[in-house]
Amino acid sequence: MSGQPSVYSTFEAAARDALAFLQARIGFDLWMITRASGDDQIVLASRDRAFGITPGLVVPWAGSLCVRMAAGAGPRIAPRLEDVPAYCQAPNARLARIGAYIGIPLPRRDGTLFGTLCAFHPDDQPAHIQAELPLLELLARQLCTILDAELREAELVRRVERAEALACTDDLTGLFNRRGWDGLLAAEEERCKRYGHAACVLVIDLDELKQTNDELGHAAGDRLLQATGEALRRAVRSQDVVARVGGDEFAVLGVECDGAGATRLQGRVRRALAAAQIEASIGLAQRDPGSGLGAAVREADSAMYQAKRARCSASPEAR
Repeated sequence: MSGQPSVYSTFEAAARDALAFLQARIGFDLWMITRASGDDQIVLASRDRAFGITPGLVVPWAGSLCVRMAAGAGPRIAPRLEDVPAYCQAPNARLARIGAYIGIPLPRRDGTLFGTLCAFHPDDQPAHIQAELPLLELLARQLCTILDAELREAELVRRVERAEALACTDDLTGLFNRRGWDGLLAAEEERCKRYGHAACVLVIDLDELKQTNDELGHAAGDRLLQATGEALRRAVRSQDVVARVGGDEFAVLGVECDGAGATRLQGRVRRALAAAQIEASIGLAQRDPGSGLGAAVREADSAMYQAKRARCSASPEAR
């Protein structure tokens, strides 16, 4: 026995060993596992000797060589980049000297593209490396198998987290309270960092709770809060998180939700609140891979206050 584990406990460990093996066998100064997420290509794992690429780096997906490879515009192994116009013309190809490129898609079980296994070298490489394509595709399939199993396990963990967080609920609305929100947000941030998941945050602040309490009494204010909770529950997807995080403030975490999905989620929230005749100010922010969900919460909160100021300045009372 060599002392090495017989199975990989994480996709991260399998990716790390695969990149080390490929660099030792084929060469190339940079090997990466990347995630294609919305407009971004996020580096999840890297083995680099020349380019200064580390996990967490984000580059535009639309400008990448990988997006062209995945679309079939160029070969999966390009020993001489200058022989492939689609690659030479990619905006990201101008960010560094690239003489040779390898790219293998990493699909999910449902056929959607998770990301790529890719490699770059500053200089041209010998044509015989094209014979390594079957090995590269075999390793990619094995990595995808490990990844899919881990993502399914991560979804089960997410469900367990939700069940455990039910102890941290707001008595009035039945939504998660601040403690539950903070715990679920932190857990989702770890998944986002590990797998490159997209996510968004909405912060919703009621515009008329104080007025309702003052004019109609706190029982009416409580009914307004309960109606808000029900409207938000109807607007979100089953995987999203909804919480009452303050007296008249609510928050939504859009799980695995890219920019287009975030816009749709915000639209559903607006329509649900309008249908319930609830006046509220809403702020939306997309998670930036470089700063995480904590920064997205702060950005959404700031956007909510901007929306509230705009609503107040436009109201008849403010004129």
